[in-house]
Amino acid sequence: MSYATTIAKEFSVREDYVENIIVLLDEGNTIPFIARYRKEQHGTMDDQLIRQIADKLEYLRNLDARREEVRGLIEAQGNLTEEIGAALDAAVTLAEIDDIYRPFRPKRKTRASVAREKGLEPLSQAILEKQNTNELPEELAAEFVDAEKGVETVEDAIAGAQDIIAEDVSDNAEVRKRVRNLVRMHGIVTSSATNEEEDGVYATYYNFTQPVGKLVGHRVLALNRGEKEGFLKVNVETDPLRPLNSIRSLYVEGTSPCATVVQAACEDAYTRLIYPSIEREIRAELTEAASEDAIKLFGVNLRQLLMAPPVKGKIAIGLDPGYRTGCKLAVVDRTGKVLDTSVIYITHGEAQEKRSAETLKEKISRWGVEVIAIGNGTASKETEMFCAKTLREIPEKVSYMVVSEAGASVYSASKLASEEMPDFDLTLRSAVSIARRLQDPLAELVKIEPKAIGVGQYQHDMPQKRLEGALDGVVEDCVNSVGVDLNTASAALLSHISGLTSAVCKNIVTYREENGSFTSRSELKKVPKLGAKAFEQSAGFLRVPGSKNPLDNTSVHPESYKAAKELIDHFGIDAKNLAKEGATLFDKANAEGLDSLAEKLSIGVPTLIDILQELRKPGRDPRDELPPALLREDVLDMKDLKEGMTLQGTVRNVIDFGAFVDIGVHQDGLVHISQISDKFIKHPSEALKVGDIVKVKVLGVDINKKRISLTMKGV
Repeated sequence: MSYATTIAKEFSVREDYVENIIVLLDEGNTIPFIARYRKEQHGTMDDQLIRQIADKLEYLRNLDARREEVRGLIEAQGNLTEEIGAALDAAVTLAEIDDIYRPFRPKRKTRASVAREKGLEPLSQAILEKQNTNELPEELAAEFVDAEKGVETVEDAIAGAQDIIAEDVSDNAEVRKRVRNLVRMHGIVTSSATNEEEDGVYATYYNFTQPVGKLVGHRVLALNRGEKEGFLKVNVETDPLRPLNSIRSLYVEGTSPCATVVQAACEDAYTRLIYPSIEREIRAELTEAASEDAIKLFGVNLRQLLMAPPVKGKIAIGLDPGYRTGCKLAVVDRTGKVLDTSVIYITHGEAQEKRSAETLKEKISRWGVEVIAIGNGTASKETEMFCAKTLREIPEKVSYMVVSEAGASVYSASKLASEEMPDFDLTLRSAVSIARRLQDPLAELVKIEPKAIGVGQYQHDMPQKRLEGALDGVVEDCVNSVGVDLNTASAALLSHISGLTSAVCKNIVTYREENGSFTSRSELKKVPKLGAKAFEQSAGFLRVPGSKNPLDNTSVHPESYKAAKELIDHFGIDAKNLAKEGATLFDKANAEGLDSLAEKLSIGVPTLIDILQELRKPGRDPRDELPPALLREDVLDMKDLKEGMTLQGTVRNVIDFGAFVDIGVHQDGLVHISQISDKFIKHPSEALKVGDIVKVKVLGVDINKKRISLTMKGV
């Protein structure tokens, strides 16, 4: 079966579309480019589905590479038969291929290999063949007793033959497949405490049992971590009767004395060799599946965080809270440029707090500050209360918002931060980053390693290469869906644009510094090392707001400029007035009929629709269509919360068992999955996403444990 056929069946899409995607990928096209500018070839699939198809293609190619590698290894040993070749061809997972290779894999010294060295393999074969006779294994073994070879007695010979049979049973691919399937169906995962007196985060799992097939991902990851940290002992248990009966049906014939030896060998194979190995495999399968689910959820949360609506066009103060070292303050202009910095001490006594308030008021007045971003780390609560109090004392209308500072310290100590802000120390860089996160979350957060942004669960337990690949894909999709201003984007932001390498991004910035702002997209071709392919892949995602050609500030690709111009001329619209007449153009095109219009322009209907959408709102930012960020002007204390109180909050993180909501009291509250919706949902992500503004009601408050329980039902 071809790759396209296999993938098309798995994702329920047309095979010819998958074939086109494979060709486009192999030609070096990026996923954002394929998703946006080759829609006719894949039926308008989105970037996420195309990325899944690309991942599956890579898996299938790796599977085939391993298949051929194993075929070559077995053939080199002179053991390749038609039956083995057919089994390899039929294998659909890496586990199946490894099962086929197992008997031929070079082995370390085992009980069976020692028995073979003693010349006992013929005895093992004889015992297997004589199961339907009354011959005694002792009689068969007598001729193999040889003190020089280390076979002192008949019992030694039979024990050695039994070890060989046991290993052969263990190496049988069909046996392993049967046992694996039975454990998947009937296995039970159990955990117990390694120290009964220990009480803490793993208390739920001190006496825990759940069927393998029903164990949800976050529990798998919690069990793994508890085991790794030494708090838990975890096992997969199953009734041995079913797998043993299955093995016996393949090897044991009758009840003769020889059959009794074979049966004992089967039981030894299962207990000593097969089950421990299968248990490890099942645990690895559970972990892999849980990790994939967690990575997907992390990706969904990260996408929502990156695509959060920017607080555009406002002069902002960023506050990085702290106790001993004070609260770092940075003022940035509407473009994120640093205007002023300071350190205030709001927790060092009344006199210091008063001086800090005067400093904050002076900065607000002097620079015309409209919004304050407060980091949510240490001393955040005190800083928020201080801000709310100070803002009540001034005539200016200033709002604030608590933003996640996850990864800010990592960024502020990075090489990138030192290049961007060489004149500021680490702590002030964090304050600048916090302010910019409010102004443009995407542009700022792309500077931070995705897994440090803090919107996942158990991210440090994930396969790091897979996690980084998945999250980098999310960042790439987000940056390209929004597009970037060619004249203001940093090299860090440009590096996520389709088709651009880090070296080319640095060259773009250098070119801009040496020659001034870009005046058109075509000028990109003058940048060193930016060739025709890189221009094709990147141009549509780069914006030039000041260009004479209004299309340069849209996501219309240069390859479609001719069609776009013909479209504008066809309806007699002045390109300079697109901002006003774009909506009219859209209506006229629909009235005429998109199919006939696309044919006149020699483009596909999906491309025509994209052009019309862009001309309708030139330079539009898809994030502007989302609900705006929730800005606050006053603060609550956790002690102010009362059961039944209704509040508005922002969803900060969505996990398998619920969602954490910031309700303005420093400690996020948990809405358990059972409290999210009146209708049944399998996962919180079906109803909520990071950044959602929601109404919640307080169910309970535990001040000592700093826990807030919330509900969205009946609110």
